[in-house]
Amino acid sequence: MTVPLGEELARLAALHGVAVSYQPSPDRTVTASAAAVTRVLAALGVDAGGPEAVRAALAAREAELRERLLPPTVVCWGGSPCEPLAALPEGTALRIETEQGEIREVHAGRAAAAGLPHGVHRLTATAPAPDGRTAHAHLVVAPPRLPTPPGRSYGLLVQLYSLLSRRSWGMGDLGDLGELAGWAGRTLGAGFVQVNPLHAAVPGAPTDPSPYRPSSRRFPDPVHLRVEDVPEFAYADDDTRALLERAARLREAVLDKGELIDRDAVWALKREALELLARVPLGPGRRAAYDDFLAEQGRALEDHATWCALAEVHGGEWSRWPDGLRDPRSAETARAREELRDRVDFHSRLAWLTDAQLAAAQRAAREAGMPVGIVHDLAVGVHPGGADAWAQQEYFAAGTSVGAPPDAFNARGQDWGLPPWRPDRLAASGYAPYRRLLQGLFRYAGALRIDHVMGLFRLWWIPQGEPPTEGAYVRYDAEAMLAVLVLEASRAGSVVIGEDLGTVEPGVREALRERGVLGTSVLWFERDWDGDGAPLPPESWRADCLATATTHDLPSTAARLTGEHVELRDRLGLLTRPAATERAEAAADTAEWLALLTRLGLLDEGGGEGEGEGAVAGAGDPASEEAEVRAVHRFLGRTPARMIGVWLPDGVGDRRPQNLPGTWDQYPNWRLPIADANGRPVPLEDLTSSPRLRALVEVLRQAPPG
Repeated sequence: MTVPLGEELARLAALHGVAVSYQPSPDRTVTASAAAVTRVLAALGVDAGGPEAVRAALAAREAELRERLLPPTVVCWGGSPCEPLAALPEGTALRIETEQGEIREVHAGRAAAAGLPHGVHRLTATAPAPDGRTAHAHLVVAPPRLPTPPGRSYGLLVQLYSLLSRRSWGMGDLGDLGELAGWAGRTLGAGFVQVNPLHAAVPGAPTDPSPYRPSSRRFPDPVHLRVEDVPEFAYADDDTRALLERAARLREAVLDKGELIDRDAVWALKREALELLARVPLGPGRRAAYDDFLAEQGRALEDHATWCALAEVHGGEWSRWPDGLRDPRSAETARAREELRDRVDFHSRLAWLTDAQLAAAQRAAREAGMPVGIVHDLAVGVHPGGADAWAQQEYFAAGTSVGAPPDAFNARGQDWGLPPWRPDRLAASGYAPYRRLLQGLFRYAGALRIDHVMGLFRLWWIPQGEPPTEGAYVRYDAEAMLAVLVLEASRAGSVVIGEDLGTVEPGVREALRERGVLGTSVLWFERDWDGDGAPLPPESWRADCLATATTHDLPSTAARLTGEHVELRDRLGLLTRPAATERAEAAADTAEWLALLTRLGLLDEGGGEGEGEGAVAGAGDPASEEAEVRAVHRFLGRTPARMIGVWLPDGVGDRRPQNLPGTWDQYPNWRLPIADANGRPVPLEDLTSSPRLRALVEVLRQAPPG
């Protein structure tokens, strides 16, 4: 039985940023259950377990807000009047300790923050007598918006693990990334290479291969290291070099024998090699650089490395560790850290080596002439048993996970199994963990893609043990989240791209655009949804976006054009409607787009290829398929999009998605190498000589300037 929401519970929820309803479609509103709202409030530390508790919590919250002089974090945008400081009582004295060490004493007003440097400062406000209240807050002063990306650029999108070369150890690595970026920049004129999240994974048997459920978003995974590029490899003994033969067997199993990428086997071999390299003494300069890295990363790195060392002993789920070790600040953890000091140092060194190779990949991209370089991906959350959830427990909401409510894309909703950050704790800290996360990523990112960027505004919280339908939206201070993002990206000179596909609440895209955050536009979803639903012509697309034909979660362009994506889902028993209905709908969708491409003259390439109206009906042969893939990208080149991405597997005709949502063991998600139209793996060396890829990129090179 569903208990209706009472007025007082609804008011209490609103005062804590918990929404009591949501809209799965513009014409339909669904009210959250009282049980869901109560449990979400409990995760925020609010007792709403009965009428008396609700009334007491409501009175306490109203009194807190009424008596509060300042919120815990105040945002001021550089160059604009600071409204929060203008709203303080007249005569309020402000003391500002800047991030740079300067102290300023001013009075409240719209110009109180004028001339302040960008940064996160300490603010003390004292109201005049007889009020006399004093408040302490974090003051975020951010640039008004991110700079526009330099010119218009096109680039490649790739899942790094899938990019094997004849030098990698069974999966793509950072050496391969540097090679791809150097080649693409110099030979293709590409402006960027976008990769999947390279965050540290949770160890296991087997390890979860998804890059979107990491142990830590702050630190990268050393499985991506190119072992031979570690300087100490030059001084390694024969035992280390002997591992190259085993690495070759792993590589050949994937490239020559058609086996899946085995991340666990790759990591086991690399870890063995890195253990041997750790015995090689660092030279004086290398030791100094390592010591600097340790000092710069501080407690965050020590926590991460400690978790890694403890996970080797107790497993990768810290909630199952001995009681004393579940607290990163306990005496038991401190003792264990000392006992495992060598292992803590080993994992700290791995973080340092990986950081260096990530920086080298970005350096290679920029030296090749790329105006952006490597675009890294920030996952929406972390694994509940991983390093970040252990080290930052005070910032995560216990007993809840993030997902999505039922909507037109998924009638049952989704539970991603990721614990959400508590917005109140973030604000109280001046968004410290969020800032540290961004600072770490921007060390080596020319741009950052933020998965599910709507999470800066609100997230769907699901109480543990409940289905996704029994959740509620929790709102974050989007102004503060955006200000910190703009501040850190501006300091690094980096571009920011928000993944804003799917259901997006009104105002989100406008707020992102105002601050210079690009959106994401995928061709097949760009239709006139407010009109007749027809494909959106290129001139009607937004300019502030990364435009692509597909993503890692969608069919490749060739698969969509041929209908292979429907056949795949049919073979796996994933269709929810008759196969004939699905085929007909997919064919009609494709035909509409091909008709538009034909009307625009984008299928008429000349040179005897014979595209045009007749080619659509006969699109089954390889030449016609390639022409249609090029036409799709020629269309993207006609849009005003500032960035255009080519899914690298599209360049060789790969028809398999890298991830098939809704599957686990039915499909080899995150374990496929890039392959040609026949499923034969294509190593990096062959990919860079592919006439099909060059012809596809040439389409964008000839596109009109944005």
